Amino acid sequence: MNIIPFVHEGLGNSSYLVKLGGDDGLLVDPDRTASRYLAAAEERGWRISAVLETHVHADFITGAPELVAATAATVFHSPTAGVRYQHRAVTPGESLRLAGAEIEVIASPGHSPEHVSYVLRTAGGAPPALFSGGAMTAGGAARTDLVSADMTEPLTRSTFRTLQLAFAHLPDETLLLPTHGGGSFCSSGTTGERTSTLGHERQTNPLLAHTEEEEFVGWFPSTFPAIPAYFSRMRPANTAGPRLRRDITMPRGLSPEEFREAGRDGLVVDVRPIEEYSGGHIRGSLSDAFRSSYATWLGWLAPEGARLFFVLGNAPLDAVIDESLLVGYEAFGGYLDGGIGAWQRAGLPVATTPVLDADATHTLIDHGAAVLDVREASEYESGHIAGAVNVPLGSLAASLKRVPRGKPVVAYCGMGERSTSAASILEGAGFEAVSNLAGGMITWRQAGMPLEL
Repeated sequence: MNIIPFVHEGLGNSSYLVKLGGDDGLLVDPDRTASRYLAAAEERGWRISAVLETHVHADFITGAPELVAATAATVFHSPTAGVRYQHRAVTPGESLRLAGAEIEVIASPGHSPEHVSYVLRTAGGAPPALFSGGAMTAGGAARTDLVSADMTEPLTRSTFRTLQLAFAHLPDETLLLPTHGGGSFCSSGTTGERTSTLGHERQTNPLLAHTEEEEFVGWFPSTFPAIPAYFSRMRPANTAGPRLRRDITMPRGLSPEEFREAGRDGLVVDVRPIEEYSGGHIRGSLSDAFRSSYATWLGWLAPEGARLFFVLGNAPLDAVIDESLLVGYEAFGGYLDGGIGAWQRAGLPVATTPVLDADATHTLIDHGAAVLDVREASEYESGHIAGAVNVPLGSLAASLKRVPRGKPVVAYCGMGERSTSAASILEGAGFEAVSNLAGGMITWRQAGMPLEL
């Protein structure tokens, strides 16, 4: 089969462009950045005629409506998904015929109640391909607590039954092509691999080793990572159907004076590398360096519906916009024309964030500084600086009372990126004398500094 994966490393997700008969192609679980799929199809002379959605996504905005507008493709979705944009409902158990390919629809609830999976079979004897969404992933399955608290147990039971029964009729050589994978906050227990085979999973997937439903129900939810704050907004947005990119006003360049005035009614997001932000930035701006995890942290840290103003540096505007749209931000106030250099030349003030090595951090702590560890609890428990207060970055804005005021604060994380965002949040909340451990826990360990378990 001719299957082209599109991996979003930050979200830990994959979507797939698949060649069907003739010049037809289909997409599985596309995200909102539709331009990349359209470009790949055009380059190969394919026409995207179908879009398969496995479930209503909780971690990104779907690209299905965008693709319908661009190609007139037919979107196939679960009949119980309740989506209100143009689609064709599929019935579990039915067989679709698309451009010479046969696609079996399988009910696979668990990650979500409406979840379906698709088995693609083509002529020529190739192994079948199972597009499993979050029903089964390489080494795990997707979490069951994203719909509501009272749905977690019944969905966990559904996951158990899906894993045990839904794919039992498929041969070992079946390709497993999930949406969620390593790095996804939707997934649990993944190996870091993106794809697999059913035979390999039957031998190695730890979730399949649990043969008692009650034990599984008690254990599986304990493996879930933290839930990014924006997840609660994605299912409603994807059910309603997102706006098309062409209908969203794009940001324009603003002079430093315009940016200063307009930015007071929104959130300034500084997407430059952390070293550039630390060396000089607009006070109160949020540091979210443009990297693979940019969208996740924007969704986690920026208020819902925030009007965004960007300090770009060398980050490409279109890419920043695409990633912001991916997690539901559509109100763009503008970007700083000429960057921080123009801001400084206009005589406007900049703030700095001291970046300390391990020795300087140790000295600061000895002189009474508070220590803030913004890693997840599991990271903190694996070893931390003595006396550090653990407030994961995603919950920092809502937990500022846990951070001591009236004394210097030094923040750290694993590598220095999350703690830079943390320092920007503290600065915006009025904390004084906030510094950052360069390189985070990696630097601290390499320097041989003491750890507390």
